Amino acid sequence: MKEVAQDLPARLLQLWGWYSSPDSHPVFLAWWHRAVKPGMVPPPPGEESQTVILPPGWQSYLSPQGRRYYVNTTTNETTWERPSSSPGIPASPGSHRSSLPPTVNGYHASGTPAHPPETAHMSVRKSTGDSQNLGSSSPSKKQSKENTITINCVTFPHPDTMPEQQLLKPTEWSYCDYFWADKKDPQGNGTVAGFELLLQKQLKGKQMQKEMSEFIRERIKIEEDYAKNLAKLSQNSLASQEEGSLGEAWAQVKKSLADEAEVHLKFSAKLHSEVEKPLMNFRENFKKDMKKCDHHIADLRKQLASRYASVEKARKALTERQRDLEMKTQQLEIKLSNKTEEDIKKARRKSTQAGDDLMRCVDLYNQAQSKWFEEMVTTTLELERLEVERVEMIRQHLCQYTQLRHETDMFNQSTVEPVDQLLRKVDPAKDRELWVREHKTGSIRPVDMEI
Repeated sequence: MKEVAQDLPARLLQLWGWYSSPDSHPVFLAWWHRAVKPGMVPPPPGEESQTVILPPGWQSYLSPQGRRYYVNTTTNETTWERPSSSPGIPASPGSHRSSLPPTVNGYHASGTPAHPPETAHMSVRKSTGDSQNLGSSSPSKKQSKENTITINCVTFPHPDTMPEQQLLKPTEWSYCDYFWADKKDPQGNGTVAGFELLLQKQLKGKQMQKEMSEFIRERIKIEEDYAKNLAKLSQNSLASQEEGSLGEAWAQVKKSLADEAEVHLKFSAKLHSEVEKPLMNFRENFKKDMKKCDHHIADLRKQLASRYASVEKARKALTERQRDLEMKTQQLEIKLSNKTEEDIKKARRKSTQAGDDLMRCVDLYNQAQSKWFEEMVTTTLELERLEVERVEMIRQHLCQYTQLRHETDMFNQSTVEPVDQLLRKVDPAKDRELWVREHKTGSIRPVDMEI
């Protein structure tokens, strides 16, 4: 009997949910009764005597653990409770008999699942040493089914059972806490990943930065044109013949235009080198960073979707192997033969292999999701840093713009100040004196002629 028990792989027992306490399952008793000839396990004396009269068709046997059970040789029904000798009267109030067809790996002999197939999805993390029964609906499996839900190949806690979640960066409203789920697009035609919304915001910021650069470029152009026109006007010969103190003031007005033109040319050059060019360079680097982040997260999502497809495929394969094993078991019940026994052993091996494949696929899926989770946190924090850097960089260069503008105004004021001083010194009487002194021809006045 020990050899027969050892013939079943421990893994298959685990898949059937019998590993912890196999003799607690009537199905196992049915298999045990078929696999082990009753004559090989004589019931020892104890609570039941060989002289106890059982109802017609009932026999008593011992399980591998030494517990007595009863088999109806006509219907193959098994029960722990001793059948009552009186028809219709149970042996004890807690008596329970197995009325369902035999189950194999969680399926009834009729081909229907013993429990509804799992359509929710595996949890994101597996505890170390946690052994889940893949083929049977154990309490832990049903709990996992109820507590998780998969959306677009990403496994989340079920909203009805999810405890309050601790934020990764409390009180900071960080990107890494609020963009895990997908969102329907405004047209309602599909969904947009949370990370895509972050990318769109960053790309919008890049566009705003480009438009700011264009604004500064237009300002530079205006300054250059203004400087050129001022320089041209300063070379104009109009009123160049004015003399005296007013002539000096007028000459200073024209010179101040040339000086102001030089100031505006310097202002435009500094705008280009200290504001426009850094904005454009930052925009190009920002664009490369966005592209790299986009491709990186997109690749991880593709890997996650591929792993999820593998899990579903492995789950389907396990179901088919279980169904095949169930069919072979039914054939063994109908007709015992060496070929059928070989077939059922082969089916058991395939079912066990399918279970192992499913566990491996689930592990790979969880690894892919864990990697995606970690990279999402890292990348969203990087996007957050880049956004702060972009805003701070623009603020600094706009401050530089205002500083240059103040300097330009100060230079312009310095060019106009000499004009103001000379205009205050304009004196028509003094000009007349200077002109007379330069151009006088004599001071003797003419008199009347005498007769």
